[in-house]
Amino acid sequence: MGRRKSGRNVSGVILLNKPSDITSNAALQTVRRFFNANKAGHTGALDPLATGLLPLCFGEATKVSHFALEADKTYQVVAQLGARTTTSDAEGEVVERCTNEQLGEVTRERIEQAIIHFTGEQEQSPSMFSALKHEGRPLYWYARQGIEVPRKTRTIVIRHIEFIDWREHQLTLEVTCSKGTYIRTLIDDMGQFLGCGAYVEKLHRTWIEGVEGAMLTLEELTAVAAQTDPENNDYAAMDALLQANDSVVRQMPWVTIDGTDVARFLSGNPVRTALGEHNPEHPIRVLRAHDQQFLGIGVWRDGQLAPKRVVNLSDAN
Repeated sequence: MGRRKSGRNVSGVILLNKPSDITSNAALQTVRRFFNANKAGHTGALDPLATGLLPLCFGEATKVSHFALEADKTYQVVAQLGARTTTSDAEGEVVERCTNEQLGEVTRERIEQAIIHFTGEQEQSPSMFSALKHEGRPLYWYARQGIEVPRKTRTIVIRHIEFIDWREHQLTLEVTCSKGTYIRTLIDDMGQFLGCGAYVEKLHRTWIEGVEGAMLTLEELTAVAAQTDPENNDYAAMDALLQANDSVVRQMPWVTIDGTDVARFLSGNPVRTALGEHNPEHPIRVLRAHDQQFLGIGVWRDGQLAPKRVVNLSDAN
């Protein structure tokens, strides 16, 4: 029998404004301790250098956190032109520098050409310093051992690239992209296209499709955590910050059910309900009609709403 996890059965979502120089998991564990939560996860890691939107899911919310991995995301990135690094960001060692003459050939017109060139569907190979796994280990583990492993290219979509600023050889862009996109790789590729090299100096995630709510900093959460009383199991101040379990999947269409259908759905049984036109391949948020309580994720199958993931209402907020 597995050992029971210690901590509270607390459920909900915190939208963390992750600081730089900390891993996503370290940030998660810090906030987890603030809640004394027995179950927690995030919806996709940010690099230690990166900042910005990092949804943290607790308890029943972890059941739907993986759906956010499929969502489009927006980043604001500052690219340093003139060099390439081992990691394609500021944490790596410089392996190549361009000449002042090459930097001088970079123009606004050339930048706009690069933006057009890299917008749309394309193939991308992940960086050796990514968290993508090979035989159970992340690629960055092999990279730190000096081991090169084969990497599969993946099809990604760059939805939009907006020019923000360009000064002192630093180019600021806003990039909206599909899942699986490595901004470091995009910037390195753009640097090659411009003929001068480039790497990520700063990276900030501003948006994830389907995620709603205000971000909180670690400093703000630390201040609220100081108002709790762990000895008396009083975490009311922290619990008041939690958002609904489905606040990371609001891009999904929704349907309401009530009465005996609620119990049937939560027991894992399909229910009949009016959905109108709906793609049977797409998941659906299921809400209880009278109070909009999130019940789980369903799929339309054989004319019925079949449960895919259901929440335990006794543990849900």
